Amino acid sequence: MTIVVAAVVALPVVAVLAHIFMPTEGIWQHLATTVLGRYLSNTLFLVVTVGLGTFIIGTGTAWLVVMCRFPGRRLFEWLLLLPLAVPTYVIAYAYTDFLQYAGPLQSWLRELFEWGRNDYYFPNIRSLGGAAALITLVLYPYVYMLARAAFLEQSVCVLDVGRTLGRGPWRLFTSVALPLARPAIVGGVSLVLMETLNEFGAVQYFGVDTFTTGIYRTWFGMGEQIAAAQLAACLLAFVIVFVLLERWSRGKRRYFHTSSRYQQLPEYRLEGWRGLAACLACLLPVLVGFLIPSGLLGYLAIVKGDALLGTRFLGFATNSLFLASIAALMAVGLALVLSYGVRLHPGPVTRSATRVAAMGYAIPGSVVAVGILIPFAWLDDQINSFLRQHYGFIAGLIFSGSAFILLYAYVVRFLAVSFNTLEASLGKVTPSMDAASRTLGQSPGGTLRHVHTPIMRGSLLAAGILVFVDVMKELPATIILRPFNFDTLAVRAHNLAADERLAEASTASLAIVAVGIIPVILLSLAMRRSRPGSFRVEGKDEHL
Repeated sequence: MTIVVAAVVALPVVAVLAHIFMPTEGIWQHLATTVLGRYLSNTLFLVVTVGLGTFIIGTGTAWLVVMCRFPGRRLFEWLLLLPLAVPTYVIAYAYTDFLQYAGPLQSWLRELFEWGRNDYYFPNIRSLGGAAALITLVLYPYVYMLARAAFLEQSVCVLDVGRTLGRGPWRLFTSVALPLARPAIVGGVSLVLMETLNEFGAVQYFGVDTFTTGIYRTWFGMGEQIAAAQLAACLLAFVIVFVLLERWSRGKRRYFHTSSRYQQLPEYRLEGWRGLAACLACLLPVLVGFLIPSGLLGYLAIVKGDALLGTRFLGFATNSLFLASIAALMAVGLALVLSYGVRLHPGPVTRSATRVAAMGYAIPGSVVAVGILIPFAWLDDQINSFLRQHYGFIAGLIFSGSAFILLYAYVVRFLAVSFNTLEASLGKVTPSMDAASRTLGQSPGGTLRHVHTPIMRGSLLAAGILVFVDVMKELPATIILRPFNFDTLAVRAHNLAADERLAEASTASLAIVAVGIIPVILLSLAMRRSRPGSFRVEGKDEHL
């Protein structure tokens, strides 16, 4: 079952990888002498900067809201997730309009201090550093959500042992909690790195050359599909090397719990300047990554919003919600099958198949779309040829012209999001639980349903919301594969912004954010109650 699921999901990835060894007739030599060095240096800078920034912000804030008590902690639990609902290209548009030379901020400064053009220096937001900063602010919730789920699931016994050995809060975090949460944090950082490698809208708007923009230019500008696929394979190499290095450094260490004692987690009360510092540390990412750009877009929407708000706009929102909900359920279900299949049969074939199936996240959406169109267009052609030959009619685009192929593309693209999340959570469940369940007569499916799923509830919710929000923001694959007259909020926002109609695009952009806020809040509240051993008694959370 695991091999079959992995093979179906990996089909577009294999179609892209099949181009690696095909001749390119000198295209690589041309790229190497002109732009390849710039692609490599810019991509490496983004990967290192964004990876480090999201690790610091995501892990630090997750520890604060789980283990510390300070003003506004309950509010920050879900506020810190909100930047996840903001597409990178939307935040790039908002901050460029606000921070550019003719924008309101610099215009106000020049008027206030009577400065001329050469009287002051202001950082250029449309730069490599600006792109890295904005991408970090949008992507840190990946690490925050998975780290928070890992901290919520940690054992009190281990923390008690650390305190008896004289470890204070800081040393307890660095030497005990952080190593135990390592699989989840690495999974979050891996998602960030793959999303950074795949980023197109913001870097293209800022004029930053990366491997992703190079793939688009090579594929659609130069018409060189083989060279573009080989560039995409380079992106895969980045992720594969990172994952292999991390797993090699992990060695034979395992991170599951060996105790069933799940008590209420201890909380460190932060008062005075420490509480204020914790509050500011959680507020700044939310302020810069969500509140300010949302306010800027809200102002633009009020001044001049989308003219279709009262006519076709509900259809755009319905399409986006439908696709995001179905794709999230499919991706989480398939990821659960794959991760549990690897647990039951941890052989090299199963592991290799699941790794290949989870590589779609590192391939640009348009390349995945083309990798899907090739086999499904051939399948449609074969079906129509058969119907025309035997029955005298054709059925049209059965697969390649329907929403099915779009959902398939979303699963291929975002399976890694849910798979990394569930694999990290499942890896912390001790194998003795499987053995005990089997001795009590449970089948592997029953063990998954009655033992693992309740323990992994928080991670399942985290995986679902990550896929949901990602599908809401997905743009390249949606543009290429969507059926005729089937637009989403992301497509509407992109089309308007591409025509420099940012004020009108702000309406669809805000709708994407608004749709993502509600499930983020609800699932964040559910994650708070997902700690194993907890249950509800008379409206209170009690712990065994």
